[in-house]
Amino acid sequence: MAPLHQYDYLLAAGFIFSFLDAWNIGANDVANSWATSVSSRSVTYIQAMALGSVLEFAGAVGVGARVADTIRTKVLDLDLFADNPAMLMLGMVCAIVASSLYLTVCTKIGLPVSTTHTIMGGIIGMGVATVGADGVIWADFDAGINAGVIQVFLAWIIAPGLSGVFAAIIFLATKYAVMVRNNPVIKGLATVPFYFGMTSSLITMLLIWKGGSIETGFNGAEEAGLIVGVGSAVALFVAVFFVPWLYRVVIKDDWQLRFWHIPMGPLLLRRPEPPVQPEGFRGGIKDYYEGHLTREELNALRAGGGHSADEEANPTGETKVLGNDVSDVDSGRVAPAPVDRREDHLTDEKSPTAGLVGPRPEGKWSSGPVLFWRLKWVFLRGVDQDIHKQQRRKNMLSGDLDEIHSHVSHFDNRAEYLYSFLQIMTASVASFAHGANDVANAIAPFATIYEIWRTNAIAGSKSPVPTWILPSVYGGVGISIGIWTYGYHIMRNLGNRLTLHSPSRGFAMELGATCTIILATQLSKTFPFHSLVAC
Repeated sequence: MAPLHQYDYLLAAGFIFSFLDAWNIGANDVANSWATSVSSRSVTYIQAMALGSVLEFAGAVGVGARVADTIRTKVLDLDLFADNPAMLMLGMVCAIVASSLYLTVCTKIGLPVSTTHTIMGGIIGMGVATVGADGVIWADFDAGINAGVIQVFLAWIIAPGLSGVFAAIIFLATKYAVMVRNNPVIKGLATVPFYFGMTSSLITMLLIWKGGSIETGFNGAEEAGLIVGVGSAVALFVAVFFVPWLYRVVIKDDWQLRFWHIPMGPLLLRRPEPPVQPEGFRGGIKDYYEGHLTREELNALRAGGGHSADEEANPTGETKVLGNDVSDVDSGRVAPAPVDRREDHLTDEKSPTAGLVGPRPEGKWSSGPVLFWRLKWVFLRGVDQDIHKQQRRKNMLSGDLDEIHSHVSHFDNRAEYLYSFLQIMTASVASFAHGANDVANAIAPFATIYEIWRTNAIAGSKSPVPTWILPSVYGGVGISIGIWTYGYHIMRNLGNRLTLHSPSRGFAMELGATCTIILATQLSKTFPFHSLVAC
């Protein structure tokens, strides 16, 4: 059939607000996914933005679904629109407008929300307005709990709780097996191959079961063999090549090593002792607890008048830096334990940085230099943000963060360093899976609008997704602009404002969320990525 050119304005509105939806995916969903890694200092904010942009794009365009459910969660009876496809087209436009505006408000005030569930809510509201409440599939008992609105409510309730349980189990196992034991760095090195192998197996499950439109064609036994094989191969590679490199870095303090030395493997153990670090050398292992005070440091700070007098410290909540008794190790690259962070804590959080935007030049608002500065401010302001300092600022909801964080144990920075690589791996794969699945879910309404405009017919339960929609609207432009320009706003309201983050804790959070995604995939549930907050 001929295109519905009389409804070109609806197509244009759908395209514009779909782009706004994509911007919010980057600014909200993707930023939410990487907030844990940034707060843990496993990656910098710029690294998270770059990785998020690339991996979301790769997931959406590389293995993203080329055919998306018109309404993925099957909450609306499409047969009711068979005689009037244009009504469904108008309804989908209204759903996208409502979804994108709501997401924009939530992103502005810093609320992490699920973009997929938001568009689903818009579709449900549109369905009630057009065909009545009876046209909405609230529950389909013949199809089980995997169809209808009921699965949405179940996901809201179950997913955050499961993510928290999985994360707690993983962290407690890590804490009592490694972090609070004597010589935690040595014990951490011994467990690194196991953790990498286990994480790789779980990630393989995720990619096989939730990998977009690519069909592997494996049967159950072949999938099991692939999952175990990948995990075993990664564990062997890490044990042979990566562990010697880590040993030289965290035990021998070899500041001259670089990532390209990893393939040398066991040969690294034969390297001579490293020379003394040159003065002013800024490499080495980070202080992952920089700016976060222990109980003793907070008491000393407040006793000296460094904090308001009406905030009394709890004298029974003493903590200490745990697991720093590798007596035969010269840890020149690591801040000594316990680390005095009071000076860092008192630094001016609004101190100027070099930045990419720079100060506003002199001149009229319409002058070339000022207009160029405004352009930089729009696109690069997010790059200049210091997420960690902004997370330490108080607001009405955060409470006394210093008091809360002071009750958290500070582990050895060298042991934390071992888990930063695992956290980056889990966050990267979660971002890739998000691009392969949730981005495709979000574009389904616009795919419906485009198909009805092009054919004046409803394609059925499936709508073909033109390839250009994925990269131009969601994969390449919308998401990237969203995370680069405004992703910091969500990140600064999460992370350390919820609980103190470090690589060992962040790895447990990311892996706990991954386990829940895998379980939800097998049960065909819609997993909300904001469940990472529950971890």
